[in-house]
Amino acid sequence: MCEEKVTVYCGEGKGKTTAAFGCAVQSASQGDSVIIIQFLKGKREEELDFLRRLEPEVKVFSFARSEKNFTDLTREEQQEEEMNIRNGFNFARKVLVTGECSLLILDGFLGLLHNHMISEEDLDSLMNARSEDTGIVFTGGVMSDLLRRYAEKVYEIHEG
Repeated sequence: MCEEKVTVYCGEGKGKTTAAFGCAVQSASQGDSVIIIQFLKGKREEELDFLRRLEPEVKVFSFARSEKNFTDLTREEQQEEEMNIRNGFNFARKVLVTGECSLLILDGFLGLLHNHMISEEDLDSLMNARSEDTGIVFTGGVMSDLLRRYAEKVYEIHEG
């Protein structure tokens, strides 16, 4: 389930992040290094504490400053948070360029594409920055056509 180099978990159902975190644990148990970057979910430290116990094999980052979901913020707060999101995106690209991990999980990233916070050119530059040895897992609600070009495996999760 986590063997493909580019995997996407999308859809309106619950469990996308959980599935991606399962890939992180599986990869780390095989001796790989994993970096997780969360987007648009607010600063939820308590939810990530368990994964932080898996350091140094699994490292978790959130560039959010607010504890609220992005959609619950005022427009002013969203603009400020967009700068933090850009910092997270730039960090993800740096991780890929430097080859810091075997698996990079970009949790909530599909929302960045869907809401035009990240351009098609940004996605292309991100994907071109990775080596063939680095896997990427994307999660989020709405799958973009552009990302579908890169994805080897897409799991659509629906309420059932």
